[in-house]
Amino acid sequence: MITVYGMTMSGNCWKATQILRLTGHAFHWVETDPNTGDTATTAFLAMNPQGEVPVVTLDDGSVLTQSNAILAHFAEATAWLPDHGLARTRVMQWLFWEQYSHEPYIAVARNLITYRGQKQAQAGRLAVCAQRGAKALRVMEQRLAGHDWLTDSGPTIADLALFAYTHVADEGEFVVPPGVATWVARVGALPGIQTLPRP
Repeated sequence: MITVYGMTMSGNCWKATQILRLTGHAFHWVETDPNTGDTATTAFLAMNPQGEVPVVTLDDGSVLTQSNAILAHFAEATAWLPDHGLARTRVMQWLFWEQYSHEPYIAVARNLITYRGQKQAQAGRLAVCAQRGAKALRVMEQRLAGHDWLTDSGPTIADLALFAYTHVADEGEFVVPPGVATWVARVGALPGIQTLPRP
């Protein structure tokens, strides 16, 4: 059986389990918390030397890492990922952007404020997160104020990737703009979508 090593509260780990559920794959979950050292063990580092979750192991023992690559792997040949060509490239643009311009600020602020209780100790870093995370939300708003989905292909893994941390952005003290908020509700209403638990 497919095994997922991840942290329940992580949006990146949510991506892995969400696409597995949406595409009908059964899996075994192993709770793995980076904040408590679970990803620094010899056994874990043998699977992923980067010491990050999620990690997915397949039936044949193959190991998958990087949440958006996992999304793409299991979305192949489904409606969640367009066929090769410009439509697929548009999805990939959002996936790469999410990991470079969105997740490093919105997810990090959420972790530091809500889960590690370091709002004061990390004030300088959080100021950067606040500025750049707000910029990321404005970029999303520019698209979503006039469109239902992030690309013209209907709901795709681009929407799943950005939903992961956007729907809990308030835990990092971000204010979500109205077009993005409407999109969050739209994604959350799709059949089979589960949201992250709240602390």
